[in-house]
Amino acid sequence: MDAAKKRLRMRNPWHLLATGFGSGLFPWGPGTAGSVAAIPCWIVLTYLPWQVYSMVVMFSICIGVYLCHQTAKDMGVHDHGSIVWDEFVGMWITLMAIPVRSWQWVLAGFVVFRIFDIWKPWPIRWFDRNIHGGMGIMIDDVIAGVISALVIYLIGHHWPF
Repeated sequence: MDAAKKRLRMRNPWHLLATGFGSGLFPWGPGTAGSVAAIPCWIVLTYLPWQVYSMVVMFSICIGVYLCHQTAKDMGVHDHGSIVWDEFVGMWITLMAIPVRSWQWVLAGFVVFRIFDIWKPWPIRWFDRNIHGGMGIMIDDVIAGVISALVIYLIGHHWPF
């Protein structure tokens, strides 16, 4: 375990949330593990009216800026790989756009989000490189989620199937 991870205290609610309930501590592909771990939370969110779901996502973005900043500060590393709250929120944004609740669409949303989150094409890359602190940790995944949602929406609602 690296020195930054040793500074985490899972009893600290900010650390617990920032690491995606510990999913970000997975040794290989913590961002992917965090994106997978976001799915059960998303299932719960789908039982809410869409207006409440949207408010939860907006609140999660706002609180995420603080908790990611604080956890990165406590770890002594900006945007450490184990901080995956941003992946949670990006997945929730992406999955808002699926046309039907099925494992195939959830998988499609997951794949599209991971592609944009890892590849970081413009404008995602610009935000990733130029915005710092908690906002910098969150914003690239929020934008990746919005772009992924747009792709999923277009495929799900306008693709000639």
